[in-house]
Amino acid sequence: MNLNRTRLLVAGAASITMTATALTVAHAVSAGNGAVHASASIVGTPSAGDPAPVVGVAMFTEDSTGVVHVNVKTWGLSAGLHGMHIHAIGACAPTFASAGGHFNPTAAGHGEHSHGDHADHHAGDLPNLIVNGAGRGHANTASAHFTLTADATRSLLGGDGSAIVIHANVDDFTAGTVETGPGNSGARIACGVIEES
Repeated sequence: MNLNRTRLLVAGAASITMTATALTVAHAVSAGNGAVHASASIVGTPSAGDPAPVVGVAMFTEDSTGVVHVNVKTWGLSAGLHGMHIHAIGACAPTFASAGGHFNPTAAGHGEHSHGDHADHHAGDLPNLIVNGAGRGHANTASAHFTLTADATRSLLGGDGSAIVIHANVDDFTAGTVETGPGNSGARIACGVIEES
């Protein structure tokens, strides 16, 4: 074996070793990046005598900066926009009313979540869920107004827990009235208890 070929083989082996080391370090950083996860299996209204059908899933990931990323996927819902909120109690049975009101630890007014850092909305206000003509819905959002980690007031996993609730109608992001309630987004048609995963 000539000297040049030997040098190439040694250099290649060193490169492979360095790449493997870099991948190991990257995996360790990724695994220890502080992310916390939670999820909810979303159920719809049951038919008489039947169990509540699973109509979706919500995934929650809190990153190392404290922002919670929310990904919701649904199926079998009517096409259009549906109001969607985090509610203050981690219960969906015997009826979705058991989830209580909107998650609102700061006693803020109801408003549009998409205002970002705009403080005048419930911590649990989320953008509308968009459902297509085939009945499949999807929403991606992020919020720093609630957390999955230990926090006396803002944690979705502390105290009574929390639930994600989907409504029959579009959320108009207004305060509503005494009769309609916040957002005027209609009946609760689906609900999922948020649990650490």
